[in-house]
Formats: sequence, structure tokens, C-alpha cells
Amino acid sequence: MKLPMKVMSVAAVAAVVASLAACSTGAGSGADAATANLDARGPITYVQGKDNSGIVNPLVEKWNADHPDERVTFKELTDEADQQHDDMVQNLQAQNKDYDVMSVDLVWTAEFAAKGWLQPLDDAGIDTSGMLQSTVDSGTYNDILYAAPVTSDGGILYYRTDLVPEPPTTWDEMMAMCPIAAQNGIACYAGQFAKYEGLTVNATEAINSAGGTVIDDEGNPALETDAAEQGLQNLADAYANGNIPAEAITYTEEEGRIAFQGGKLMFLRNWPYVYNLASTEGSSAVKDVLGMAALPGTDGPGASSLGGHNAAISVYSDTKATAIDFVKFLTSEENQRFYATQGSLAPTLSALYDDEALISELPYLPVLKTSIENAVPRPVTPFYPAVTNAIQDNAYAAIKGEKTVTEAMTDMQNSIESAGSQ
Repeated sequence: MKLPMKVMSVAAVAAVVASLAACSTGAGSGADAATANLDARGPITYVQGKDNSGIVNPLVEKWNADHPDERVTFKELTDEADQQHDDMVQNLQAQNKDYDVMSVDLVWTAEFAAKGWLQPLDDAGIDTSGMLQSTVDSGTYNDILYAAPVTSDGGILYYRTDLVPEPPTTWDEMMAMCPIAAQNGIACYAGQFAKYEGLTVNATEAINSAGGTVIDDEGNPALETDAAEQGLQNLADAYANGNIPAEAITYTEEEGRIAFQGGKLMFLRNWPYVYNLASTEGSSAVKDVLGMAALPGTDGPGASSLGGHNAAISVYSDTKATAIDFVKFLTSEENQRFYATQGSLAPTLSALYDDEALISELPYLPVLKTSIENAVPRPVTPFYPAVTNAIQDNAYAAIKGEKTVTEAMTDMQNSIESAGSQ
């Protein structure tokens, strides 16, 4: 069956789910699964990628102490996002009832929801009123909430306060400051430009910050516009003239962090995790001159690519009442504070970004709030794996000068359209 690139309507999703039901056997599968076991309670399993911050087990132990008959077992996956995705896909396809609650990267939501694997949460009583709207949108597909926001993330511009007392607010202002870097024998700007998911993040940020978009409101690719082309052109020009150093074409998050932290860059686009390392590690050359600002756009703050993970419930869970309560537990204010202070993970509750006690401990919170408020999710589509490959391949070729930006955008547009017709 061929599907158009357009994001499917609610009716189309229902049709897909119904077709799954027709092809499956046994009760509680396909279309019936979403209405099954809504009042059932008992032990559940929580599935998440590697807990590098060491915060999941304390939360699970806290829950289990208060819910001895509804204990949570933590199933820890690898720290590789692609492997996490594939593991969840395999188990959801198999209708594994043990994958009750899953920590879902926000770019998987549309894919999983369109395939009928996620429990709709609109009637689950999850309060999203105090959450940043961009995080709520990240768990929503076709106007239905399928994943509750747990942690968020946004891109940050790090800069040297000794060289740039006031950060740039626009891309042109930042490029105009690059001679300062040259005068001090360092490179000007870097992000994540190796051919991997980080380049999708950086390329879409450039496109969105220039006023363009990758996927329009109707779910169709919209890359052949002046604004979208200008965004990618900004990166290509900066690489061609040396404002982005040649070696940055190989940078992932860590290579960029190490270069900036080692005093080799004046500006760096990266995630909030860099703050703690760059400000505390003894070898850091920038710990006393570390500045943070919103990403620059055309006329003001740019549009960060939204990061983060949300909690989704499998439609095949046998104990959905417990699963829903556990999701509410993860999104509570108390645990949002815990994520922030113990794991340096961005909360989804708006009020926490203005909390004086938290700001004194995490001074980057106001900047991060601006980043997240202006953030745009990566393309929301059931065909995301093919879409991100199209963005990476063509953005990389354009930045390196192997294609013109116009050629790259046309090829990107055509590849994304093809992805939806397979």
C-alpha cells in the first residue's frame, strides 16, 4: 500500500489501525487494543535508553515503595538512539505486552502513532496545562496526545565572553564577529555537521531560523522556497569562507564541545549538557569566560530543533491504569525538579524555568526556556527515518560544496516526497 507524504488524518490513522486489526488474531489487538485494559492494574515495565544520569532507578524505587502491588521493572536499552528505536519497533510489532511504558524520542511519535501502537492519552487525565507548548506539541500527532512530555531540550549558543561581551542576536551579527576569532587565532563557529542525526538538527535549525520550513502544516515537504534555501545557504557560505572551520564537517556533539572547551572556537551550537562540563572540568579553557545565549535567527532568536523524550503507553499493555498513573508520576512537578537538578535534564513545566532556587543552581535555565519556546520539532512524519536521511545527505553535500544549495533543496524535496510513496 502506497501512502502519500502528507501526514495522515485521524480518519486515515483509524483506517490503518483497523487494517491491523483485520490482519491480526486474538483479542486485544489492532483497533480493539486502544479500548482494552483501561482499568487494569498490576506490575508494569518501563523501557528507556541507557540511564547515563543515574536517575531512573531512584524514581522506580520511590514508586515501588508506594505501590507494592503495582511495581515497575526498569528495562534499560542501549545508549544508541537507532538501536532503541529498532528494539521498540520489534517489540511493538510483536505486540509484546511487557513494553507497558516507553521513553520515546519525540521524532518517533508520529511513526508509532500512525502504526496504531500508542495508547491515546487525551482522556487519561494527564495535565499538560502548565507545560511548555512546544513539548506538548512534540507528543501530539493529528491533534491527539500520544506521549506525555517528560524531559525537553533545546539548542544553545555558547560563546566566549572575553572576546564577545554581548552575544549576537542574529546570524548576520554572528558572522560579522568572526574576524575577532581570526584575530585571536581561533575558529569562529561550529555545530554538528557530520552526516548523522545531528546534521538533521543543525540543518533544520538553519532552515527554520531563516523563516523556512521542512514540512508544512499540511504535512508536505516545503523546501523549495527562498527562506528555506537561505537557511542552508548560510551554513554553506560560512563553511566556504572559513567562518565554519573545515574540520567542523566531522563534528558531532562531543568533537564540538571539546574544541570549544579547549579554547579553539569562539561560538558553538550545542545542547545544555555542555554547560556543566565546560564550567567545571579542570582542563576547560573557557570555564571563566563561558557565555550562553539563544541561537541567532534572521531578526532575533532563531528556532532551535526541539529535543527531549516523552512517556508513551503501548496499546498492548495489560495494565493501562497503572501505566497511566506512572506516566503522571514521571511528569509531576516533584520529579520534574529531580530530573533537572540530578540529571541536568530540561523540565517541561514552564514555571520551573522562572524558579529562583532552580536558577541559582542551574543559571542557564532562562536561556534554555527561550530556546525551547522558540523550538520547532524535527519533521513530524510517520516516515521519519527516510526523511532524516534525505536531509543529512543533501545538507552535507551543500555545505561541502558538492551541490549548489538549490540543487540540494530540490533533491531533498524529491527524496522526502519519495519516502512517502514507498
